[in-house]
Amino acid sequence: MKYILENPVSGHIGQQKYKTTILWRNGELITDEPEKLGGKDLGPDPYTLLISSLVSCTLATLRMYIDKKELNIDEIQVSANMYLRIEKEQVVTYFDREISFGQAVEENTVLRLQQIADECPISKILKGNAIVNTTMKTNP
Repeated sequence: MKYILENPVSGHIGQQKYKTTILWRNGELITDEPEKLGGKDLGPDPYTLLISSLVSCTLATLRMYIDKKELNIDEIQVSANMYLRIEKEQVVTYFDREISFGQAVEENTVLRLQQIADECPISKILKGNAIVNTTMKTNP
């Protein structure tokens, strides 16, 4: 097995309700819950981070493709959100993603770029089967 990240992302929460510190390869970021949920809104909440992953992956994947194919597209914007729906007594998560360009783009190119967006690694993870393995430890 080969991990995607050289070092794992790690986090810590102390006594302050919902505020976490997330450590990543280049520093740290704070996450929190919105005030309406009891947090102080000091940073993005987990849903915002998940959606941000989809947005940033989509943008980077499209930029790589556009640059490789030397397409004349200077600006890309992606917005996304998610909602939950109960279907057949199961919660199903839907992601809505909108991609727009700073100029007119030919229809056949737009269709190809949509295919490329659907191939971004985070899109694939969200659409596929993911397994979360958990190990518990206690430090006496």
